[in-house]
Amino acid sequence: MSAERVDLSAFIKAYDVRGVVPDELDAHVTRAIGAAFADVVVIPETPAGSRPTVVIGNDMRPSGPELVAGFADGLTARGVDVVTIGLASTDGLYFASGRLDVPGAMFTASHNPAQYNGIKLCRAGARPVGQDSGLAAVRDLAGDYLGGEVPQVADDERGSVTSRDMLTEYAQFLRSLVDLSGIRPLKVVVDAGNGMGGFTAPAVLGTAAGLPELPLEVVPLYFELDGTFPNHEANPLEPANLVDLQHAVVEHGADIGLAFDGDADRCFVVDEKGDPVSPSAITALVGLREVAREQAAGRTPTVIHNLISSRVVPDLLQAAGATTVRTRVGHSFIKAQMAEHEAVFGGEHSAHYYFRDFFFADTGMLAALHVLAALGSQPHPLSALSDAYQPYVASGEINSRVTSVPEARGRVVEAYVTQQGAGPVEVDELDGLTVSHWDGHPQWWFNLRASNTEPLLRLNVEAADEDIMIKVRDDVLSLVRQGEPAYAQEPDQGSDETSDETGATA
Repeated sequence: MSAERVDLSAFIKAYDVRGVVPDELDAHVTRAIGAAFADVVVIPETPAGSRPTVVIGNDMRPSGPELVAGFADGLTARGVDVVTIGLASTDGLYFASGRLDVPGAMFTASHNPAQYNGIKLCRAGARPVGQDSGLAAVRDLAGDYLGGEVPQVADDERGSVTSRDMLTEYAQFLRSLVDLSGIRPLKVVVDAGNGMGGFTAPAVLGTAAGLPELPLEVVPLYFELDGTFPNHEANPLEPANLVDLQHAVVEHGADIGLAFDGDADRCFVVDEKGDPVSPSAITALVGLREVAREQAAGRTPTVIHNLISSRVVPDLLQAAGATTVRTRVGHSFIKAQMAEHEAVFGGEHSAHYYFRDFFFADTGMLAALHVLAALGSQPHPLSALSDAYQPYVASGEINSRVTSVPEARGRVVEAYVTQQGAGPVEVDELDGLTVSHWDGHPQWWFNLRASNTEPLLRLNVEAADEDIMIKVRDDVLSLVRQGEPAYAQEPDQGSDETSDETGATA
């Protein structure tokens, strides 16, 4: 072992591995990460008498097979067997980890540009591996191995590599959780963005996996797997990447549009008019379905939501008899709370949806099935159905680059908390600063969070009407951006982009 560790912190972050190929990630690096994953997570957690095993999947990026081969070589060098499932969505890999009850590794960079790739690691049963639950130790040990060499087991103890196709099992499992056979016929436009949705949608929504035909007419958009993303980025959280789907829904007279990100673990929805349905509205809609199912089984339901989800989520779910738990932004927090509370469902503003019956993991496709079932089981268009779940007005996430995060935040605290210039408010610091006037009139709240990696402050505002939302938004932005040279002109409102906290898990 070399005394000099290679520093991998530039691309092994809080939740996953995400780096440029080949400058940061190549087969040599993934071999070291695979060996470290074996030593830190896989071997110590393998039950006595069982053979340590890891299941591996990859998305459509051209660098995937080479990086997988390096990772598998690192695992087998440490005596771990490998099951490769080939092309898969991230939730397809979570399914494989859950079904086989072994740790997993998904090679994907989600919505990141073509030059990136990465790895999402999980324990057996799709349990997450994050910075505080093993990833930091994997990073450091991989750095040691790169500084020296990967230790080898004896030849007769070396792991084996086998392949298994699990797409049909994945599709069957999802269909077993939501029955679409009795819904009215629906025309559905699906924008896969040249990502893995083009692989999973035909299997789950169609007959490509040999399953019975559903009452769905699927209009495919960019189903060709292409990790260079020739049509648009596979990040539907950016409004520009929804434009093609919106046009296609209207052009084809479709009932609904679905957009998946690159690794197809997130799903975004547009209605028959081409208007986006907010992820918070989807959280409320799906959450109510899962709550009703729990109650019908005689169980008391719990639903998790992050703190920048719309207030409509706890309002409706609590009124339906559910317990709601508010958590920080980021999948590791959601998944931890899901498991701790045995929650039936969880949702995030970034369109990650988590299900107890899917190993407490996130799956955009299962959320899509719920939305299709809700839409197809009643006669009204999606715009009318979703109105009930979107009563408030939200700003979306607005990013401000500042010289000093503490000083910018301090100006907001002084104005809204110390002086209480807006009147009595509730304040908490679960994740950043949340100031709420929801119990007063007019109703509004905002959350101001600092980026983990950049001098950015992220603002989310919600109010009972648009005028109040705009006023609060602009007031807080003026305080945040006060004296900042980049905002000397009319301030740019930013974009509803995936934050580093959620972008690392997208």
